Amino acid sequence: MSLSNVQHIGDTVKLHNGVRMPWVGLGVYKTQEGEQVEQAVLDAIEAGYRSIDTAKLYNNEEGVGRAIAQSGVKRDELFVTTKVWNTDQGYEETLRAFEASRKRLSLDVIDLYLVHWPVTGKYKQTYKALEKLYKDGYVRAIGVSNFLQPHLEDLLAEAEIKPMVNQVEYHPLLTQPHLHGFCRDNGIQLEAWSPLMQGNLDLPLLTELSDKYGKTPAQIVLRWDLQNGVVTIPKSVRKERIHENANLFDFELSEADMAALNGLDENKRFGPDPMTFV
Repeated sequence: MSLSNVQHIGDTVKLHNGVRMPWVGLGVYKTQEGEQVEQAVLDAIEAGYRSIDTAKLYNNEEGVGRAIAQSGVKRDELFVTTKVWNTDQGYEETLRAFEASRKRLSLDVIDLYLVHWPVTGKYKQTYKALEKLYKDGYVRAIGVSNFLQPHLEDLLAEAEIKPMVNQVEYHPLLTQPHLHGFCRDNGIQLEAWSPLMQGNLDLPLLTELSDKYGKTPAQIVLRWDLQNGVVTIPKSVRKERIHENANLFDFELSEADMAALNGLDENKRFGPDPMTFV
């Protein structure tokens, strides 16, 4: 896939409901509430990012909200994602959890609300609550996170509204081609969390491609995400790294190098396995 028409950190992909989502965003997992998360979000917005991904679990929604308010960027230019945590799942519980997240973020409308994990026996009722929030106009898009194909098939059998996004662990050591294909076939945008393998970038191929393209291993991986049609949300709290992760649009990986990176797949997870985690 060529993304030669994607030339800027704020460029977007159209979700199946017509809402546009930036290809690249800032993830804030394990970013501390308060000054650290506020500064990271402000640095990202200054660097041109227009997508911020948080969650109830991260305990930093308030800081994200404060930074958005301080940024001076119009609300409709930003794309904010948050997620319902496992202990809040269920229909009524999710509606309450959403309202709490919305208040912490100080936002009237959330751009994307996700079911964080497929909690057995609960995720379908949780998703029904997301459908209600979507129909009522409180969220612009809804989706899931960490759903594998069996979870998606189970959900789609009853869902009124297809998820617009599935956010999963995705990187060169975990390419999940069957899941990726299933999402593509069903109009569900795949999004990568932990795209930089929690810093485990010391792979010979990445070093080789870094030298070839004059880019960092991180930039090679993030560009690979984009050329595979996957939205990506690298996390950093360092201003220079936040800027570096935005500098992806002045080069393109060759088909051969894309194939070589795809060939690194080992089905290796750095995070939990959704089939056994909940």
